[in-house]
Amino acid sequence: MARYTLVPSHALTDDAVVHRFRQGLPQRVTLEDPAVDVMTDFRRVEAVTVSAETAMDAALQKMIHSGVRLLIVVSDDDQIQGVVTARDILGERPVKAVSEQRIAHSELTVRHVMTHRNDISAIDHYDVVLARVGDIVATLREAGRQHGLVVEFENGRELVRGVFSLTQIGRQLGVEISAEGPVQSFARIEKLLNR
Repeated sequence: MARYTLVPSHALTDDAVVHRFRQGLPQRVTLEDPAVDVMTDFRRVEAVTVSAETAMDAALQKMIHSGVRLLIVVSDDDQIQGVVTARDILGERPVKAVSEQRIAHSELTVRHVMTHRNDISAIDHYDVVLARVGDIVATLREAGRQHGLVVEFENGRELVRGVFSLTQIGRQLGVEISAEGPVQSFARIEKLLNR
């Protein structure tokens, strides 16, 4: 034991907080800032994925544990099969699947409630680099989507590079934004930002 030196320690202060890793994104942005300032970049943080065969309730627990509201659904060889959101799991899709397929709620898997890859539109990373935060908000709201995937091409293959979340963007703007929720126009968003 003599060859090791004790490292000094101290009691925590009353105002100690936990550091939250935010992949270097700025805490505050404006609608005119670069769109990359609000993109979760999978070159900086690990994408949270799930299998289509995962039990739906287990997928929801994975979201809660990971602090995300969207999981990318992948096959064993990482081929993208779709996405599943908290809204998909907690909304009407499970009820519809139980009714139409006549299975018990406990038997539902991600496959029953996910959005298939053919129904997902993605934004090219090249366009994201040229876009502003307001452009992304407008794009997602026009599509009625809470999330948007960002793709790039590498060695002739399409890769999901990142994701946009209106919830995350709203947090960085300091206002609540949803695909169809309480904020309905840019005039209203700008009014909230300028108060």
